[in-house]
Amino acid sequence: MAVHDTTTTPDTSPAALHRLVACEYCDAIYERTPISPGERALCLRCGGELYRESRRHYRRLLPLVITALILFLISNAFPIVEMDLKGVRTQTTLAGAVQALYDDQMALVAALVFATTILFPLAELLMMAYLLVPMAQHRMPAGFDRIVRGIRQTRPWGMIEVFMIGVLVTLVKLSTMARVLPGIALWSFGALVIVLAAMLSFDPRDLWRYLESPDDKPGATDATDAAGEEGR
Repeated sequence: MAVHDTTTTPDTSPAALHRLVACEYCDAIYERTPISPGERALCLRCGGELYRESRRHYRRLLPLVITALILFLISNAFPIVEMDLKGVRTQTTLAGAVQALYDDQMALVAALVFATTILFPLAELLMMAYLLVPMAQHRMPAGFDRIVRGIRQTRPWGMIEVFMIGVLVTLVKLSTMARVLPGIALWSFGALVIVLAAMLSFDPRDLWRYLESPDDKPGATDATDAAGEEGR
């Protein structure tokens, strides 16, 4: 009597591995399931978000990055605020504020402000532009994997919105002592915070899927019903 081996061999082909997604909270492994616009896939074990349908976000990502770069340059080139105290007017830019902190023997604070409001946000925007411009022409940028990882590591350190809150609180307090005139950079910073918030809704990991299949939706592959779906 012949004996047949009924053991299922795991599919380790590149296409099959490409469909796998790991939960970043509990490391559970799933296959991507097709989801509709406005939905997201959740981990059955811990409830963490696995991925969401991001085609619309991807289409507007490059214009958002270009807009953010323009706003970033304006925010750093023009004065944030101008104060008039008894006829004496003073104004400063973001770089000037960092320099003033350094001159006041607060080098650590100056370094933190420089890193979180200039260095890391600019680095993320430049890395995004470096990837998206060639991808728009259906070309693979050199060092793609390292740049994507760099974006994910840099993103948590960009704190322009925290800086904006600090500036607004300071302006309210100074308004009782001097005449405060908001500069062009302050309005530009406000617009930049909104644009960056829109960019944060896109997971850089999805760039892998658009690089390999630019006309397909992320997650629109043959898969098992492993991840839960939830509407926004």
